[in-house]
Amino acid sequence: MDSVLPKKVFLTKGVGVHKDKLASFELALRSAGIETCNLVYVSSIFPPDCKVIPREKGVKLLKPGQITFCVMARSETNEPNRLVSAAIGLAIPKENNGYGYLSEHHTFGEKGEKTGEYAEDLAATMLATTLGISFDPNQAWDERKQDYKASGHIFKTAHICQSAEGNKDGLWTTVISAAVFIF
Repeated sequence: MDSVLPKKVFLTKGVGVHKDKLASFELALRSAGIETCNLVYVSSIFPPDCKVIPREKGVKLLKPGQITFCVMARSETNEPNRLVSAAIGLAIPKENNGYGYLSEHHTFGEKGEKTGEYAEDLAATMLATTLGISFDPNQAWDERKQDYKASGHIFKTAHICQSAEGNKDGLWTTVISAAVFIF
């Protein structure tokens, strides 16, 4: 069988609130624009020669019922006011024919900015270790990010994050972030 490599990917996020946990997840998928797909979760490799496209373009390429591969982070709560966050981190090497990394991170009680930066740091660190880039794990992310880019091996890092406070009336609140692959 020939290998199946996606040519495009887009990042998306969403939040849903409902009395039922599953319906809350469905609403988060709708908010993210990927509710009509049969989602298959995959691990964290960003394929060589894959292009990141805007969400609006990516959603238009999806067809209802299609099998759709994605890396997804998901967090949910029914505790009033509990903060939930879900983020996807991305790290792409400078060489187009090299593979990169996607990471997923989901938390409770952590602001979205921190969750997103952690996911981005995680993806960049995984890529850096495969490229043999030395780094100090105790260094702040902003410092390591500059070191990674200065190495000349890492072209781009980014993240997408969705956070929300649990519904004040105890309804299920679900947040998702996803990297969705297009073939």
